[in-house]
Amino acid sequence: MKLIYPIALTKIKGIGPRTARSIIEQGHNLADLFAYPKKDLMQVLGIRESIAEAISNKSYMPACERELAFIEKHQIQALWLEDENYPDRLRQCEDAPLVVYYKGNQPLNNTKVISIVGTRHATHYGQKICEDLLDAMNGNKDTLIVSGLAYGIDALAHRHALKNNMPTVAVLGHGLDRIYPASHRELATKMLDQGGLLTEFTSGTLPERNNFPMRNRIIAGMADVTIVVEAAIKGGALITAEMANSYNRDVCAFPGSIYEKSSEGTNYLIKTNRAHLIRGLQDLEYLMNWELSTKTIEKQLSLPLLTLTKDQELLFTLIQQQGQLAIDHMIEFTKWPQSKLALILLELEMQSLIHALPGKRYKTLIQAEIRKN
Repeated sequence: MKLIYPIALTKIKGIGPRTARSIIEQGHNLADLFAYPKKDLMQVLGIRESIAEAISNKSYMPACERELAFIEKHQIQALWLEDENYPDRLRQCEDAPLVVYYKGNQPLNNTKVISIVGTRHATHYGQKICEDLLDAMNGNKDTLIVSGLAYGIDALAHRHALKNNMPTVAVLGHGLDRIYPASHRELATKMLDQGGLLTEFTSGTLPERNNFPMRNRIIAGMADVTIVVEAAIKGGALITAEMANSYNRDVCAFPGSIYEKSSEGTNYLIKTNRAHLIRGLQDLEYLMNWELSTKTIEKQLSLPLLTLTKDQELLFTLIQQQGQLAIDHMIEFTKWPQSKLALILLELEMQSLIHALPGKRYKTLIQAEIRKN
């Protein structure tokens, strides 16, 4: 399929990510779509007359051709939703961009992807948190650090990822023909050697206020976990955290002083159970179940046979077979009252056999044979 068609679809007023995905999921070939007459567009796709008219008049095609010339000249990848290299975690979000434009040398589907966001007015406390977290990850090339290239925590996250030889990608709220803020141009250039720049906006798009919430959904959608380092009660960091929660992604926050406005946002996220409290890399790895290193696996393999009660065995086996299981599904399978289920879960967790995950889900920590009582 020619790249001009997905680019063209993003240029049509009235067609957003959800509408575009609906068209694709109906099985229509995009090339054929642009060949349909207006009447057929309305009948076949069930779209409004104004959108059908916009598709039919082809007034957007010159802009699409200019964009193709721009990305070819500047060696930019235009990644279409169904491309193999499109960010896979982002693809799972229903409002994922149809096309993203990427200039860089690092893959976007690393084993681990962490988004780090926070205030533009970082205090010494917030700066130290960000630096220590990334210093603890030193040299972990399997982990991609994502942020927004803004002043404060964003830029710190990018700089310290580079310092610690980790790939880092900035998601921009404008086209790739400019850098905003301009003072971060040098940082952005360095990132092209150890990461890259990503946007859903075509060249010529200015860094307007409305673009940044859209940019934030990509930061949240690309990652396994979004970490809010330091944030006031209002701002882009809390918007990103809210979007991550809406995608059922993990959100973590560092607690701060109850007297500091720069910590009101992070403390609010923790207080309202919108984010998990973390103090450093060890907490993050535990929460994400990333601490299962080679040493941990070797320890597990040396464990003896488990001796469990009948109820413990039933629940452990059930979770082990499913990989992960939510409490609601456990109740459905076992028909136990909530009080009994909570007790058995606690007993298994106290024996370090299962691990609680966000969203009231549980995962077994070992693969083991059970000794019958």
